[in-house]
Amino acid sequence: MTVLEAARLRLRPMTDDDLGQMSALLGDSQVMRYYPAPKTRVEAQRWIDWNKRNYAEHGFGLWIMEDHHGNFIGDCGLTIQHVDGTAEVEVGYHVVTAHQGKGYATEAAQECLRFAADSGIERVIAIIDPANAPSQRVAEKAGLHLEKKATRNGREQLIFAITL
Repeated sequence: MTVLEAARLRLRPMTDDDLGQMSALLGDSQVMRYYPAPKTRVEAQRWIDWNKRNYAEHGFGLWIMEDHHGNFIGDCGLTIQHVDGTAEVEVGYHVVTAHQGKGYATEAAQECLRFAADSGIERVIAIIDPANAPSQRVAEKAGLHLEKKATRNGREQLIFAITL
């Protein structure tokens, strides 16, 4: 089931059948270099389970990002995150190393922002490690602007935001 469609991509819900691809994505040290550590296969299954709960509870989550031929590109979507004690809707994305730098994350993020606006969400943020320049460029190309710095889980993060 496609949730969102873009020029080169479609976003669809994660299923347990995606464990192999998600495990490879979230276990890749390059993809996860701005996280405390890559995720194990068990943690990747928890990631899928968390997103399935998000779909049921919020009507959104991180979705599988694939091209129109069904090739796995990564994940992108919306989740609820807490920043400075406030629940915020965040757009997030992870792209397979071989597909990075091709504009897929930006294209998917823009579709997620359209989905958010159509769903009545008035504000979306992106939480980005200060060293993650590529992710900052994606956020900016999608229309978000640096709003502030925040500390989350003991780590300084940049908060990009957009009002829809």
